[in-house]
Amino acid sequence: MSQNIVIDHAADTAVPLMKSSPLRDFWIKMKKQKLAFAAGLFILLLVIVAVIGPALAPYDPSVPDYDNILSGPSAKHLAGTDEYGRDIFSRILVGTRLSLSVGLSAVLIGAAIGTVLGLISGYYGGWLDRLIMRSSDVMFSFPDLLLAIGIVAILGPGLMNVVVAVAIFGIPSFARLIRSATLETKESLYVEAARSIGANNVRIIARHIFPETVPSLIVYFTMRIGTTVLAASGLSFLGLGAKPSDPDWGAMLSMGRDYLSIAPHVVYFPGAAIFLTVLAFNILGDGLRDALDPKIKN
Repeated sequence: MSQNIVIDHAADTAVPLMKSSPLRDFWIKMKKQKLAFAAGLFILLLVIVAVIGPALAPYDPSVPDYDNILSGPSAKHLAGTDEYGRDIFSRILVGTRLSLSVGLSAVLIGAAIGTVLGLISGYYGGWLDRLIMRSSDVMFSFPDLLLAIGIVAILGPGLMNVVVAVAIFGIPSFARLIRSATLETKESLYVEAARSIGANNVRIIARHIFPETVPSLIVYFTMRIGTTVLAASGLSFLGLGAKPSDPDWGAMLSMGRDYLSIAPHVVYFPGAAIFLTVLAFNILGDGLRDALDPKIKN
């Protein structure tokens, strides 16, 4: 008696599972953090405004209108006008590019130099480590803003000198952060294995140690941008950064403080722009830390 054997091919056809990847895991974790995700969207909006801000501005930010001096917010001028009748909303939009470019440039310079110094200090140790760390301690003994003021006082006022000054006081923070990560990583088994097969120090640092410091670097880099925007605005407020005629948020605060009692909107709107930008970068940095840390399970 023969039996008909039916082969169920469906059982042999496995549904492919979505492969896990670091990028996908990061995205899943990041989406769960609603506040940090919203902050990231706000920063994306700021970047877009920085790129196309002049095209979005309803008025020329540098053209005065003496018929509308210190007028309050209205349908014609959403954020009012300043002491020369210039549209504040247009100046904030155009100033986004200026403020973000200064902050990002300063952090990039500080991060690049500080990362190199931190890798050298943590990997080689010895007198190089002592020299770099003691120099960092000397810089840490000065408040960041006072150190920046001193540097700008030596170099002279101007946005380029503000970038240099803010970048310099960011170097020791990056150096210490990367040094700590390097000290932890250089004793790993895969680093010892690479050293045992003859890999030179430069290759070990570049291929095995530096990638392990990237998550910490990304988090601190993001949070540092907010701090740098605040510091650059503070220097412009003191008259050491942007020129008063430039649509810089700090310079707008400085010019508007004389009219705070009669036209507070001149200060409120650029102040709100600085506040929201710094807050967004700090919140995003916290979210990135939680998403990039494998020890945290969301």
